[in-house]
Amino acid sequence: MNDKDHLIQKLTDYEQEHSDLDQILIQLQEKHTVDFLQIQRLKKRKLILKDKIIEIRNKIEPDIIA
Repeated sequence: MNDKDHLIQKLTDYEQEHSDLDQILIQLQEKHTVDFLQIQRLKKRKLILKDKIIEIRNKIEPDIIA
């Protein structure tokens, strides 16, 4: 597995986790049993993943402006 393949795999994993967090946050908000600290942590993790996704995309395709 070369570097680009490794980056693509990491990108796929991060995108999946980001999507999973979306679903978890939606479920938590629908339950109306609000744990603000848990929601805050999940949102923070989601933002960290978004930054990592952008970073990897820039490494894979540095010449393409999104």
